[in-house]
Amino acid sequence: MIDLKGEIREKALELGFTSCGFAHADKFEEMGKFFKDWISEGFNGEMEYLERNVEKRINPALLVENAQTVISLLTNYYPAERQKGKEVPLISIYTYGEDYHVVIKRRLFLLLDYIKKLDNGINGRVFVDSAPVLEKAWAARCGLGWIGKNNILINEEVGSFHFISEIIIDYELESDSPAPNLCGECRKCIDACPTKALIAPHKLDARKCISYLTIEQRKNVPDNYKELIARNIYGCDICQDACPWNKFAKPHNDKELMPHEELLGMTKEEWENMDEERFKKILGNTAAGKRGRLWNRKTEISDMNI
Repeated sequence: MIDLKGEIREKALELGFTSCGFAHADKFEEMGKFFKDWISEGFNGEMEYLERNVEKRINPALLVENAQTVISLLTNYYPAERQKGKEVPLISIYTYGEDYHVVIKRRLFLLLDYIKKLDNGINGRVFVDSAPVLEKAWAARCGLGWIGKNNILINEEVGSFHFISEIIIDYELESDSPAPNLCGECRKCIDACPTKALIAPHKLDARKCISYLTIEQRKNVPDNYKELIARNIYGCDICQDACPWNKFAKPHNDKELMPHEELLGMTKEEWENMDEERFKKILGNTAAGKRGRLWNRKTEISDMNI
């Protein structure tokens, strides 16, 4: 008899995923309450899309008919090198390579096709950060880590610099055991946040978060936050850099997630003087470039006191 879990996990690693876990596709009642309470307090700010399809986030059966198993997958994006220079505007390291939505979804479809070949009676859907799925909660339930006090999934062996994606199938597979929460009394992520967006363990006011201010918020960064966000012009890695578990982060060697050869060495002046053609050349196929927000923010760089 085929070991479906073993075959799926082996294929996932072959395709470039770094971890793979399984859990029964039950309703997520406890996380659903947490999410609804968070929304009711207005902590989502302008991210109105989070207010829609809440029941689908809680119940996988509303996304996939007869959902039985959630397969959660991690993909390492920790780079071997980062941007150089003390005055250089910073973009979050998850945006260095090709747009992860495209890269990972391509791999997810390949994995789902493989699963269907193992058993042609299986049906499912793939998800990567663009559908109402509680991805961190599912990854934790699948045994791939625990949700830290900064609300980011932490894996004991590789830290937190990874993309999370899922395949939900209508076939029951044995669940993996959830990982224990190993944060303990540590609060380095909370203390490191310049804007105090982490108002308590596991409680993020996104309206103060640098990633929200530089990506999700439609208007320019408010003046009272410009000094606090320092050099961060698209996203932020501060709370992750502060996390002791990220001393275990290992650089990936994924060709599709490697930065453009010119990106890491760009100076502040090159950022300021970059025309649209060069922007598209260096960042056009990244998550930052495709959304357009980074190009719109480029005009603010000279006013950031860096």
